[in-house]
Amino acid sequence: MKKDRPKRKKRWGWLIPVGVLGLLIVFALGMLIVDTPNRREIAEMEIGQIDFSSLNDGTYTGSYIGTKGHMRDVTLTVTVENGVITDISIPGEALDKEGNPAELGEGVTAIGYLTRAAAAQSLGIDAVSGATLTSKTLLKALENALEQAQ
Repeated sequence: MKKDRPKRKKRWGWLIPVGVLGLLIVFALGMLIVDTPNRREIAEMEIGQIDFSSLNDGTYTGSYIGTKGHMRDVTLTVTVENGVITDISIPGEALDKEGNPAELGEGVTAIGYLTRAAAAQSLGIDAVSGATLTSKTLLKALENALEQAQ
């Protein structure tokens, strides 16, 4: 009888890893299903044009708040001096383990991406590969802030 017990353990030993894997798959699919309306909303969102040559000095706050989900909501502050963007900040920006701003992808942070838009004086810059939706929400928040500076 002692020989039967190890066989039972081996026979059922695969059940725990397969069960854990199954739960992870169900969780991932659930998150995808929950986020789909939000993803669609952002993908269909239009980014407007801003005349960067006519910005009034001041500090402006802009936000993107989704109506179908809030995973990519963002609020930022833009400072304009002498008609030029001099500072962009994102209170509560995601940080990595070392406390540095988290990368969107390609070594670019959210602030770095928005700085590209300010340098190009355009909201029509390319999205960060792998972070297209987040890039769009950042640009929309910047657009909403700069509309106040017009």
